Amino acid sequence: MSEPAHPAVAVRPYASPLPLGFFCFGIGMALLGGIGLGLVDGDQLRTAGILLAAFVFPLEFLAAVMAFLARDTGAAAALGLFATSWLGLGVVYVVAPQQHTSVALGFYLGAFAIALVPLIAVAFLGKALLGIVLTVSALRAALSAAYQFGAPAVVERAGGWVAFAIFALALYAGTAFLIEDVRQRTTLPILRRSTARQALEGDLSRQTARLPHEAGVRNQL
Repeated sequence: MSEPAHPAVAVRPYASPLPLGFFCFGIGMALLGGIGLGLVDGDQLRTAGILLAAFVFPLEFLAAVMAFLARDTGAAAALGLFATSWLGLGVVYVVAPQQHTSVALGFYLGAFAIALVPLIAVAFLGKALLGIVLTVSALRAALSAAYQFGAPAVVERAGGWVAFAIFALALYAGTAFLIEDVRQRTTLPILRRSTARQALEGDLSRQTARLPHEAGVRNQL
């Protein structure tokens, strides 16, 4: 009797979604920085909300979907969380542009910052640059949450400056991942470690050895 055939698993290559994710993320942070520093206020908040919901959200969401398809769970989870956060904040600014503080928004931002903690820990195990961006983003969300709960305006301004720092970090990260993907080698420091480094430099057979046991291939999550 012939042996039963083993199932074949086809892996489709995708372009890296990280450059797109970081670039649109940085643009969104620049808008939040302008809001935090009072450079964008009044009726302009509605315009900022529309841009967050109509520009930043769909691009970040696309990057999250592509990260899931590329089987990078950590990056996909981070991009997905931020994607819908842009939509949520955009809607808030469109619907209530004159509302300066909101306890509900404070709870949301605080919970969002806490939800980033496990993603930060995992990111530092592989792509430390991503961990740095997430850490500073969690700090900005925490500062914004504190302001929504009644902290003085200086806290909101501090969050605005942090948002602009994230904008610079996101531009660097997006450029670094873009060059790495185009040249197929790391040029600007990304601080890859462990399996993240092996994914770029290691042998393909080692990277696909556990493929039959990964989500989307095994019969249960």
